[in-house]
Parts: sequence; C-alpha cells; structure tokens
Amino acid sequence: MRVSRFFISTQKEAPADAEVASQALMLRAGMIKKLAAGLYSYMPLGLRSIRKVEAIVREEMNRAGAIELLMPVVQPAELWQETGRWEKYGPELLRIKDRHQRDFVVQPTSEEVVTDLARSEIRSWRQLPLNFYHIQTKFRDERRPRFGVMRAREFTMKDAYSFDRDYAGAQVSYQAMYAAYQRIFQRFGFEFRAVAADSGAIGGSMSHEFHVIAETGEDAIAYCPDSDYAANVELAEALPAVARRAAPGEDLRKTPTPGAAKCEDVAALLGMPLARTVKSVVMAVDARNDKGVITSTHVVLLLVRGDHAVNDIKVGKLQGLGDARMATEAEIVEYFGCKPGYIGPIGTAKPMRVVVDRTVAAMHDFVLGANAEDFHFTGVNWGRDLPEPQVADIRNVVEGDASPDGKGRLAICRGIEVGHVFYLGTKYSAAMGASFLDENGKSQALEMGCYGIGITRILGACIEQNHDARGMVWPEAIAPFTAVVCPIAYDRNATVREAADRLYAQLQEAGVDVVLDDRGGRPGAMFADWELIGVPHRLVVSERGLAAGTLEYQHRRDTAATAISLDGVLAHLQQRSAV
Repeated sequence: MRVSRFFISTQKEAPADAEVASQALMLRAGMIKKLAAGLYSYMPLGLRSIRKVEAIVREEMNRAGAIELLMPVVQPAELWQETGRWEKYGPELLRIKDRHQRDFVVQPTSEEVVTDLARSEIRSWRQLPLNFYHIQTKFRDERRPRFGVMRAREFTMKDAYSFDRDYAGAQVSYQAMYAAYQRIFQRFGFEFRAVAADSGAIGGSMSHEFHVIAETGEDAIAYCPDSDYAANVELAEALPAVARRAAPGEDLRKTPTPGAAKCEDVAALLGMPLARTVKSVVMAVDARNDKGVITSTHVVLLLVRGDHAVNDIKVGKLQGLGDARMATEAEIVEYFGCKPGYIGPIGTAKPMRVVVDRTVAAMHDFVLGANAEDFHFTGVNWGRDLPEPQVADIRNVVEGDASPDGKGRLAICRGIEVGHVFYLGTKYSAAMGASFLDENGKSQALEMGCYGIGITRILGACIEQNHDARGMVWPEAIAPFTAVVCPIAYDRNATVREAADRLYAQLQEAGVDVVLDDRGGRPGAMFADWELIGVPHRLVVSERGLAAGTLEYQHRRDTAATAISLDGVLAHLQQRSAV
C-alpha cells in the first residue's frame, strides 16, 4: 500500500471529550471518527486492524470445530418474549417497530435466534455436537457510552453457540472454546488472564471472562501470583480474614461516638484499627402479588468488617435476596429506631434476618452501631451479646486475602473484558422447546453454551495495554501495517525514490504487510505520524544511508534507530518479528 493511494488523517491533539488513552489515540490517528455518542465510523486504518482480528478469531474458531453462519441484526420480539428477556433485559435492549407496528429488537446478542435455528434444524442425537458462530454487528443502548470503542453502543462481536446432548458433552464444548480463546489472545500478543466470572444477563451456571490487563480496566481481578487462580472480584471467594474466633476479652459497653457515623470515624475516635469495627448494610425485599403490586416489605441486615465492602452479586445469590434493594432511610428508622450510621443488630425496633460475612463471624470484641445516634457498642461478642449468626460469603476480596485454592495470597489488578464464555445448560432450549431425540427415541432438551469476543473492543483494550507518550504500539499480529518504509525526500531525490520503491516491492513479494510513505513530507512529521499510528517496524531510506549501503531500522518499542544492511532487511525483520 502506498500512502498516496490510501487515506490517512492524523491530528496533533485529541478531542477534549476523549476519556482514555485508546479513545484519544484512535481519534488522533484517524482510526475512528465519532458520529454520535457511542457510534463510530471505522476508518481505513482502523478497519485493517479489525480485519486482522477477525481473521485470527475465524482461524481459531474453525480450528476448534465451530461452523460459521450469519444471523440478522434485527430480530422479532416474539423470540425474546419466549425466553422472558423482552421484559427482563432492560433499557439497553433497543426495541423498534416496523411499518406494520410489529415489535423487533436490534440485537445485543443472539441466544434466541440461534436457539430458534436449533429447534428447527436439530432432530437427532446423531447431529450433535454442533457449534455455530458468526461475526456480526451488535447494539446495546448504553445509558452512558464512554471510553471510545470499549463501551460503544454499536460494536462488532463474535458470538458462538454450542449444542450438546448432555452435561458431559457441554463441558467438552466449553473447554474447547476456552482453549480456543487462550490461543486467540496469545496470538494477539496480549498480557491477559482468564477469570471465573458471574454470568449476568446471559444466564447460566458457569462462566469465565478473558481480561486484557491494563490500569484503565473497568474490572478488578483477584489472582494468586503463586498459582493459576483468578476470578473477577465480584465472584472471587472471600475466605475468613481471621483464622479462629478468640474468647471475649472485653465487657459490652454503650460508648459515646459523637458525630462518628462511619466506621473510619469511629475507629479514629476510639483509637483502634478499622478492622475491629463492623459495618451495617440494610437491604429491603419487597413481596409482590400477581399484578406486581407490593404487598409487604421486610429488611435484611448485612454485616461486614469496617474495612470490607458488601458484594452485591454474592448477596443476590442468597436465598430470598435475589431482588433485594437498598433500604430507604425511612425503612431503616422503622426497623432500627435510629437513622443510618449508628445502627446494628442489638436492640432493634423490629426483628429481622441478619446475614454475617465469614470474617465478621470469626471476630471478637468488635464495635458496631448501638441504634442510638452518637453511640456504638464496643466489646461485642457472638454467643454472649448476640446469637450465633447466619454466615455467608458476602464481601469483596481485598489484596492479601488468602487464595481460595490454598496456594498463596491474592493480588488485585485491573482488566478490560474482551471475551466471555458461558455454560448455559437448558436455560434457552427449555424455554423455547429446542430438543432432540436420543438413541432411545426420547425427547431431550439441548445443552447449550455461548461464547463471545468483542472484536472492535479488542482494539481499544490492545491500545490501553500498548501505548506510550508517542502513540500506539501495536502487536504485530493486529497492527494496521506490519512495516512502513519512510524515504527522505522521496518527491525530489530519484536515488532515494528508486531504492524505496525497490525495497517496498521486495517486502511485498516476501508477504510483508508494508506501507510506503510516498508523500514527500518532512522527516519529523512523517516519523511522528507512524509513531502515533504504532506500526511495529520502521525502515528509513536516505541518500546518506544509501551511500553507505545501509538504511535505518527502528522497532516501535526501540528508543533509537539502528543501521542495517540493505541486503539484510528481510532477515532483520524476520528476526525482530520472532522476538
């Protein structure tokens, strides 16, 4: 590719509303152009990288035995109504009507459509297993689209769906996709982790997220440096921070704590570690009749250590708390006889269910609210001052917690989710009547899995992990170009022009994805463009270098250029590409 026949539009400054490095750099490099909030045109440079991402994903999906098809962007509402997601999915689901006033959705995902295909095409156990995938446009009406392509409303995703006859077969399909994802992200050249995760709106009983490690990641990941354990913080098991509960050593006292409504303030006022305080979090559960009208409300008190945080995902999985919400101040006063900040389980105005985190259950002589403004109880102990509690894992893990696999301590890093694999079971097949006949002629629901990769999101995640003050630093596998030839005075020096053209042709013939900058611009501006764009290999052809039989080579990660022989260019590129 010659730049004079291509389209490059770089800018010196990023738009003021760019929030993260990838968004700023992609806009500056002319890889994307913003059309509206969360909507982008992918310009030629950006599209080249997208196509390379797609090619690698396709190769590995095909290698894993998946079969490509293409499902529509627009889907009839009837399918979503069958599974109940028409009502449950929420405002991110873009609902539209056609000219006949029939309801449709602009798909955010394709479980319903692929299940409809399966129920019409799969008849016998002999057809199984099957795995269909497509690479297609998706739309999710994000309330606050941000971070450029990483949280856009319209995006491209690879989604795959496996169908098996039983649980054992579904696990084989799941592991095949898990392994394929490992290969995909290794080929991209990413530092990444596969972490146990919550299934969210997709549903299912087992899932793993694949995260590109980056400081700007939205997700916190707990991992053990001494083992393979990794999980999203929202799912990571929190073991008790205290090994064994000690015997009481203090008397129960109602202690004045004027103005200290937070655990941090109480600890500072009483001159004790924050880890000796207990935080009260009040949830409310509404009972509704068949028409959805609230008939009654009760509250549940959650207790975690003062330096810990309640994990909403874990709480939502406890019996009876799936639809719990934060209690209002009025509800708190009704049940505790006191405003928030000073509440606790001793002497409440009304009885309630109390759920205690594992760490709190192992504490002794701790501090919690006394249900009186400006007062807390000190020296609180289980069994003496409070009955033995209902204990559950309801908190987020923190740095230094024991790893659930028993092999060390947890560390926390940030990650950007770029892939997700789910075991769905019969969630969709049962709802939509997708079944097959087994070898005994008996009808069985199909076991399903689904597997997504954010194709366009990968670009943003890659840049967040690979950039510096000069611009992007693309891994070779998905760079818009592998190498750039930068001739000095191409437009006015015949010797340089002829040598650059020969080198360009030589590299093309060798299969190198090379671009020739034949614009004749000033060296500084030319180099700045390609450093911004992040092409891995730069080859500078100059009159002085040609006189010495050399040219200047610089990898995008190098701090300085190196003179290499004109005859050894291809070998040098191959050597550097292998590093």
